Amino acid sequence: MSLFEEQLTQVKSRKGFIAALDQSGGSTPKALKLYGVEENQYNGEQEMFDLVHAMRTRIIKSSVFTSERILGVILFEMTMDREIDGMGSAEFLWQKKGIVPFLKVDNGLAEEVDDAQVMKPIPQLSTRISSALAHGVFGTKMRSVIKLANAKGIDAVVAQQFEFGKQILAGGLMPIIEPEVDIKSSEKAQCEELLRASIIRELDKLSGDQQVMLKLTLPNEPNFYRVLVDHPRVLRVVALSGGYSRDDANAMLSKNDGVIASFSRALTEGLSAQQSDAEFDKVLDHSIEGIYQASI
Repeated sequence: MSLFEEQLTQVKSRKGFIAALDQSGGSTPKALKLYGVEENQYNGEQEMFDLVHAMRTRIIKSSVFTSERILGVILFEMTMDREIDGMGSAEFLWQKKGIVPFLKVDNGLAEEVDDAQVMKPIPQLSTRISSALAHGVFGTKMRSVIKLANAKGIDAVVAQQFEFGKQILAGGLMPIIEPEVDIKSSEKAQCEELLRASIIRELDKLSGDQQVMLKLTLPNEPNFYRVLVDHPRVLRVVALSGGYSRDDANAMLSKNDGVIASFSRALTEGLSAQQSDAEFDKVLDHSIEGIYQASI
């Protein structure tokens, strides 16, 4: 069995969730602040990224962070290129922890057009695919944002996601397609209606052997995305926390059969640089268990 097939089997059939540890340059100061590290405690990007890598390393190396509850981890490119205990971060996750690594590949969001934000161009995509394969990464993740129920904007987001997704599939990786609906949208339910229809149209264009993963905002209506969970072109549907508290996100997730978590901020909620390792592990264990239970 190839590495990809082995990882595919785990993602497809095992219980658990995907941890998102992929905050990039723009969101890193906020992630560090929530972790108890203020901006006046570091100078420049290099120190900032050193600190956030230390935070991610502490999470990944924790004794409670295991493949029994965690299927995969989404990494920022700089994290993939760095090491944990002398091994590449992605290699450490798979070889030491049995956890499937994914790579965030987008360059952030373009300006808002038609009440949505598509992704900025990704001229580095083929290079990132090659690098990910060299590190034993299974899949990718890329994020767009939908603000209002504008069919033109939503279709543009979904079409771009699938266009990149096909390049990623052709390169030998599994794409996670993430068209996030803003939880503060005054038209959230209408956005979800249009988004679901648009995704189904794109899924139905895929060839018989192609599959993608979907990362979606928790819907207003429980099991609203069940048709996507059951679609033959979908490997897994995962949910983002999107700004909901962990308790609210878990409560909503538990009402959506077949959907698992891919939480970022909700996973690290309550963790602090000032905690002892025992305190840190206790908080992380509580967080992981809650998200795991909501995912199964």
